[in-house]
Amino acid sequence: MKPLVSTQWLADNLGEVLVFDCTKYLPNEPRDAMAEFAAAHIPGAGFFDIDAIADTDTDLPHMLPAAGRFARMVGDLGISNAHRIVFYDQKGLFSAARGWWMMGAFGHDKAAVLDGGLPKWIAEGRILESGPIRQAKPAIFQAEFRANRVRGIGDVRDNLVSKSELILDARAAGRFHASIPEPRPGIRGGHIPGAANLPISEVMAEDQTLLSKDELRARFRGAGVDGARPVVTSCGSGITATVLTLAMAHAGLPQGAVYDGSWTEWGGRTDTPIET
Repeated sequence: MKPLVSTQWLADNLGEVLVFDCTKYLPNEPRDAMAEFAAAHIPGAGFFDIDAIADTDTDLPHMLPAAGRFARMVGDLGISNAHRIVFYDQKGLFSAARGWWMMGAFGHDKAAVLDGGLPKWIAEGRILESGPIRQAKPAIFQAEFRANRVRGIGDVRDNLVSKSELILDARAAGRFHASIPEPRPGIRGGHIPGAANLPISEVMAEDQTLLSKDELRARFRGAGVDGARPVVTSCGSGITATVLTLAMAHAGLPQGAVYDGSWTEWGGRTDTPIET
């Protein structure tokens, strides 16, 4: 399954795929994803809560859970290994990519992201429904963890010396250079030494759809993605990093890995070096 699908494709295949709202708002955004889901969502959609389908034994937000927990929780959502899945979010293209990446990290490649998300669906006048989340019929999902798609803090520390991988940060330039504060209190400003910056706004059009494949390749080349080094994407808390990963996959580039703890972990410690 291709990593990105259009609104027209989803409308044509709506009864043949499982659809999930995968919205997550940042701490400085006063919006309620579940309330907005109840008010309007794509027909038949469920809700994929990345804060719940997560590791509960860490203070870091929405970190990947163990394979067993992931399998149980997505099974409870009605997802089996046979299903094709489309994720969308209420902002356009933001946290839906996290759901897509999580499925891939646990061995499921039959997942995609809706290009432009709910705003594009609504702008085109497509059908919506309202109401709370429906109880899904449980399914069996067998998770196969792909460790090569994830990096931890130890890996990133080692990379400071080896420089074998390019750390590509999806945060806005102001956050990357510490000229504006982080949205989470207590997190230092700046970036991982040696990292490059490619804000997600640079890979999307005004309607929150991804740029063309040629445009994406040009943006990645400009950020230092040259094929010589594998790419590890990072961001504030492991959400928008997956937008860059999705964009690379869509453009036909190796998608590399995601630093799951991202800047919340790195910038929240006192024993990690930073650059500004």
